[in-house]
Amino acid sequence: MDEHYFTAAPDVAFRRMPVHATVWGHDLELTSGSGVFAQGRLDVGTAVLFRETEPPAAGTVLDLGCGYGMIGLALTVAVPSARVWGVDVNERAVLLANENAAALGVADRFTAVTPDDVPDDVTFDEIWSNPPIRVGKQALHDLLLRWLPRMTRDGRAVMVVGKNLGADSLQRWLGEQGFPTERLASAKGFRVLETRRAG
Repeated sequence: MDEHYFTAAPDVAFRRMPVHATVWGHDLELTSGSGVFAQGRLDVGTAVLFRETEPPAAGTVLDLGCGYGMIGLALTVAVPSARVWGVDVNERAVLLANENAAALGVADRFTAVTPDDVPDDVTFDEIWSNPPIRVGKQALHDLLLRWLPRMTRDGRAVMVVGKNLGADSLQRWLGEQGFPTERLASAKGFRVLETRRAG
């Protein structure tokens, strides 16, 4: 069940399942697993994110709440000069994301870790995320306020959030925190948001 995906060690039996997706013209063969978000599939929100965006030109990128690595690995494959970090509290997700990076031959440029294992001096030109809205508003706010300040001065965050899960109120709240946020697209009940630093 998906409610296990934001725990450090899911208690459901570990079963791997293949996922195929074509993203930005690249075919990705990945392995998902039980106890990890969107097991066995490309979820609708992430599909909207991919369809409504183009990958960045280069830089250091964070896949925030990486799960088995779909967003971060799509970026790594599409942008050969990118250095991508995946972060997730779910240790099973981190394991799968790193296995997928190795299988794709990009483990030299993609690293998945739990949050405390990202070096303090690493900053991000881009943060991409289908954030874990269901952790609750306060936990989500704490998560974003931990990572958004690590964007570079000209950095941006690109997120996909369900309209019925508070995308519009999140957009307003981000602006109030000094992270002006625009809506890039709206499709299938999801908003694609772009967040930058004030000034």
